[in-house]
Amino acid sequence: MNKKLKQSIAFATFRLLGFLVVGVLFYILGFIVYNGAGVISWEFLTASPEEGMSAGGIFPAIVGTLCLVAGSVAIAFPVGVMSGIYIHEYLRNKWVARVIRVMTNNLGGIPSIVFGLFGMALFVQAFGFGDSILAGSFTLALLALPLVIRTTEEALKAIPGSYRAGSYALGAGKLQTIFRVTLPVAMPNILTGLILSVGRVSGETAPILFTVAAYFLPRLPSGIFDQVMALPYHLYVIATSGTDIEASRPMAYGTALVLVAIVLVMNLLATATRLRLGKKTKMD
Repeated sequence: MNKKLKQSIAFATFRLLGFLVVGVLFYILGFIVYNGAGVISWEFLTASPEEGMSAGGIFPAIVGTLCLVAGSVAIAFPVGVMSGIYIHEYLRNKWVARVIRVMTNNLGGIPSIVFGLFGMALFVQAFGFGDSILAGSFTLALLALPLVIRTTEEALKAIPGSYRAGSYALGAGKLQTIFRVTLPVAMPNILTGLILSVGRVSGETAPILFTVAAYFLPRLPSGIFDQVMALPYHLYVIATSGTDIEASRPMAYGTALVLVAIVLVMNLLATATRLRLGKKTKMD
């Protein structure tokens, strides 16, 4: 078998696997859309749940999910970016940096249920936040933090050293170089980590189960110390609990469709921002 034939077989295999992955993705999305589209209505999106969540809408769960995603991103993104900057730009001890990277990777591999238990022990009980948006946001931020740190560090590594050398040659200091040169150039790639972290935290159930999620709370939160309903936990409840699970199954599919749509919209907005920043950086 010659090299050209081997290469053709390898490319065909990779192409087949790629189409297979895309096909599975579209099958899952099509299944959710097929079963959940009939439930979607203006009332379903804007009304509060009724009759033990077997009727009404999911508006409080939508608002709660958006609050938790916004809170976790507001915490994880600046902390993760600053941590990545410190590891790459300031930390000169390679052994310490290697230990931090290993621990960060291990933190990213911890099951989410463990984060939920930790968040309950630390934020809910020790810090006295109670079951609240604040406790849930901090817990979800811990999940997103490793991804943001690693993405920031890799984005900074990809910047050519000539950028920093040129900035130093013009008389800029290290901090000024970071915030005026390297960080703006790396920001489009850093936003990739933000996109991935949003996709992860928006669908987590275990962490919010212990820290913020309410079983049935048909009202909107009035502050960061309130409990909220959230789409992942709401989906779990109506799909597994209740007196008539089969009757509430369409609402479960509708809730899943709304959750997927929210994640998709957030990812599209973040991607558009990433592309816009990338074009602006190239123009500059």
